[in-house]
Order: sequence, then structure tokens, then C-alpha cells
Amino acid sequence: MSRNGKSYTLPDRARPLASYPHLREANGFIFVSGISARQYDGSIRGVGDTAEQTRAVIENLQILLQGVGADLDCLVNITTYLMRMNDYAIYNEAYNDYFDAETGPTRTTVGVDDLPGKQLILEMSAIALKPT
Repeated sequence: MSRNGKSYTLPDRARPLASYPHLREANGFIFVSGISARQYDGSIRGVGDTAEQTRAVIENLQILLQGVGADLDCLVNITTYLMRMNDYAIYNEAYNDYFDAETGPTRTTVGVDDLPGKQLILEMSAIALKPT
């Protein structure tokens, strides 16, 4: 383990596009790199569909967390980068299928002009607590 914690790159997930891990565990926290609707085979789930891409991203996030012994209920914070702010309500509706205000993570949504991959509508990064 390095001074900044332990890194994880899961072999059955879409490979990161540069030299960074999927997750890093440090001091009881799990930091999740930006994740999109890219599937392990490199395809994009939900092309053109904000709700479907939201579900794909959250489900990818869940798979990554489960790979290190955590789950969505361990999330403390999510930051979402959304290409089309006109789709904010659609994104919220799909997001609310997974989280509620009482037990879900804090969240920030930022409108962006571009994401890596022309078919991507949103990307999320997250922080979770490592279960004890």
C-alpha cells in the first residue's frame, strides 16, 4: 500500500482512460474516480438517453463499490457532471430510484460542455465509507 492508500482497478470493468485506478481506499474512505456509462466491453449503455445513462452510471458505481466490500448505502458524496442541464429533471428521476434524501449521499451536479467520449451524457465521482 502506498502513502495515499490502496488503489483498485477491477479487471471486469471498463479500463480507465489514463493512469488512474477505479477506486482508492484511504483512512476508512473509498474514493471513486469519475465513472460513466461505459461498459466492460467498451460500449456505452443508454446512448442518447439521460435516464438510462444515469442508471448505468449508478449501477457501474455499485459494481465498483461491491468489488471492495462496500455498496451504494456506504456513499457519503456524489459529484455529477451533466452535459445537458435541460435533462436535470430526467436525471433526478432516475437518480431517485436509487437514493432518498434521508439515507442517500450528499450530491452536487455540475453542468459541463464536454466529457471524454462523444456519447456520454454524464459522469459521476464519489466518496464512500469503507464498511467495518
